[in-house]
Amino acid sequence: MKSYTIHLIRNAFTDENLEGRYIGHTDVPVSEEGKAQLASMKDELIYPPVEAVFTSPLKRCRETASVLYPDNKAIVIDGFIEYNFGEFENKTAADLEKSPVFPRWLAGEKGVAPPFGETNEAFTERVCSTFEKVAEGLMKTGTTSAAIVTHGGVIMTILAAFGIPEYPMHEWLTPNGCGFTIKVNPSLWMRAKNF
Repeated sequence: MKSYTIHLIRNAFTDENLEGRYIGHTDVPVSEEGKAQLASMKDELIYPPVEAVFTSPLKRCRETASVLYPDNKAIVIDGFIEYNFGEFENKTAADLEKSPVFPRWLAGEKGVAPPFGETNEAFTERVCSTFEKVAEGLMKTGTTSAAIVTHGGVIMTILAAFGIPEYPMHEWLTPNGCGFTIKVNPSLWMRAKNF
């Protein structure tokens, strides 16, 4: 039986990553350091060839995808956009230390969201639903290999939900420009979907 390979790759460094800022929906580019690191990694590592490339709509992911997969036209998927940090957007942990919501949100308290942001539950639902649609689309079209170039939070969420072995989200932390590979077996996928 055919299996499907999906490579989850995190966007290259941005200046805001290096500053430790919460950057979700802000559309920042890959930094000069990030471009240099990505070029070096592409020379040293093998980014597997794929039939399809999917990306978040944000510039840092689209730029990363175009460097890693210049021969593939990336398909932009809005559901792979990073977490909506609301009022925490573009701030560091130090900036937020006096916020009464910040420690509760950081601890993963159920239903807690940054002001005007997304709850962890809503983010997980959005990301997992999007991933399921992409995986099922690959199976329907017979596309056996794909890359999803997206954000760290999106990758951690997908792997916490679908990865084996099962680990909590923070255990799936992914360095910029790196990622994980998922193998999808259609019969196991359909069996899991029926539970």
